[in-house]
Amino acid sequence: MEGRMGAKAERTRANLVQAARAVFAEQGYFDTKLSDITDRAGCSTGTLYTYFRNREDILAAIIESAYTPVLSPDHSGEVVLDRVSRIRRANREYIESYRENADLMGLMDQVAHVDAGIREVRLRRARAFVERNAQGIAKLQETGAVDPHLDPLLVSQALSSMVSRMCFHIFVDDRENPRFRTSQGIDELVDTLTTLWVNALGLSAEPDADARICTTGTRPTDSSAPADTRPTDITVPTGVS
Repeated sequence: MEGRMGAKAERTRANLVQAARAVFAEQGYFDTKLSDITDRAGCSTGTLYTYFRNREDILAAIIESAYTPVLSPDHSGEVVLDRVSRIRRANREYIESYRENADLMGLMDQVAHVDAGIREVRLRRARAFVERNAQGIAKLQETGAVDPHLDPLLVSQALSSMVSRMCFHIFVDDRENPRFRTSQGIDELVDTLTTLWVNALGLSAEPDADARICTTGTRPTDSSAPADTRPTDITVPTGVS
């Protein structure tokens, strides 16, 4: 439906999502009425029902808007980094996104315990990240960089959960701790989690043959690089518990 919306409809829907997120943060999900959202957005309840069936639908849309940039980052035209640097970049992108969306992550965790629909939304998005990482790990196994006897899906689940739960602890449970409010603290967190990923996979910290420039506006595909040098996407997942 969203893909067929006109520009005005897209703006109205985005305004409702933005208003709902602000109200949820101020009042809490369970204490928010639909009228609170429409009052903040400056529209009628009928307009809200044009785009959303209920409060759960709106929260799902907020979650989707936060997940999408991390799940599908646009690195076209950038340097294609070696495998360790790609893991570091993915960790940094995820950690910074988690920090920016810490209020939403806490809210989603709270609601998922009592709302099966939101729990399914969270699990579906988590699976998407884990499966994508598993594909990247499987490609590394094909090149001989990672132990071929390991189950890539289980490895992805374990390492992805480590990052996700660490971020939840730092940015939600322990959010008053000043250590990770600075760029130095974030750098330390990125480096530590990247080292754990690299060591767990048994990767060399030395640059590999993957690094080159993507000049076509899209990432190089498997057909544009030898099998042992093709880029391997590793994107650290969110919402894994």
